[in-house]
Amino acid sequence: MNLHLSGEGADGLAAQRAYLEANNGIRGLEILEPRDVAHAAELFRRDGFVVIAQALDSAQVEFLAKGCQEVADEILALDTDRRGNRGSHRYSFGGSSLTRSQLHRPEWRMLLENALVNEVVTAIFQSPDFVLRAASGDFCLPGAIGYQPLHSDIRDWKDNATTPFSAFHDPRGQLTIRDLPCPYVCANFLPQEVTRLNGPTRQIPGTQNSRHPIPTLEQEPEWMRLSTVCPAPAGAVMIRDVRAWHGGTPNLSDAMRAIPNLEFYAPWFREPTVPGISYDDYRTLSEPAQKRVRHCVLDSSQTLVTGPTLRAP
Repeated sequence: MNLHLSGEGADGLAAQRAYLEANNGIRGLEILEPRDVAHAAELFRRDGFVVIAQALDSAQVEFLAKGCQEVADEILALDTDRRGNRGSHRYSFGGSSLTRSQLHRPEWRMLLENALVNEVVTAIFQSPDFVLRAASGDFCLPGAIGYQPLHSDIRDWKDNATTPFSAFHDPRGQLTIRDLPCPYVCANFLPQEVTRLNGPTRQIPGTQNSRHPIPTLEQEPEWMRLSTVCPAPAGAVMIRDVRAWHGGTPNLSDAMRAIPNLEFYAPWFREPTVPGISYDDYRTLSEPAQKRVRHCVLDSSQTLVTGPTLRAP
């Protein structure tokens, strides 16, 4: 059965739901314990992502989930048709923010102080001198019944008109961003359980260094559609190499699925950043967190303007 060819309407959705319940998810997916930091770095380098349980305690999960819902409500008030900005019923927390970030929210600032994530990212980069790119993530609603095309979150630089951000460029044409060590990571936190039905992220293991063209939805084999990071418990974190192929999947549940994130540049890599935190909020952070957000803080003489927007991310 091809998921994208399943019938429309109630019968088609019921069949799709049953099929995903039976088949969705990466076989043998390892969910690591917090003590497995060295193994986490090994799996990250092998697969382009790693999942670690118990990154957040129950109070932090509740706090983060509430914050995600509040931000989502603000965004959805602008989009009554649920067109989304990452496809129907799909939204970027960063792309839906005037600052391209949610760092002005206390829930995302809480994540900056997460000792486990900081330890694992240090092990991945083999240095504690990584810095914050943005505090973002995404969410999908019930009704997101399609698949988001596989994609990568970074590409080689083309021109300033294509994107406000730059990336790696070899004028000789010999190296690409995929030939380098990981330039930046994304840590997605789970404020709810991720199941086979609520829009788990699909990750294609080992593609972070692949130069092969990313397949379109029509070209994508069925095993890739089912290569989803689930089930995974609330409070876990998925840390991924942004170059690895990934994409959204149908949310056939009755609740929103959110995966707020922090994005960190490697010590040797930078792109232009957009200020996402006021100087006053910056001063409330611990010294290590201040060091990591130093490129994202607004000057003390300026006022950070925040709010929702529906521009494309």
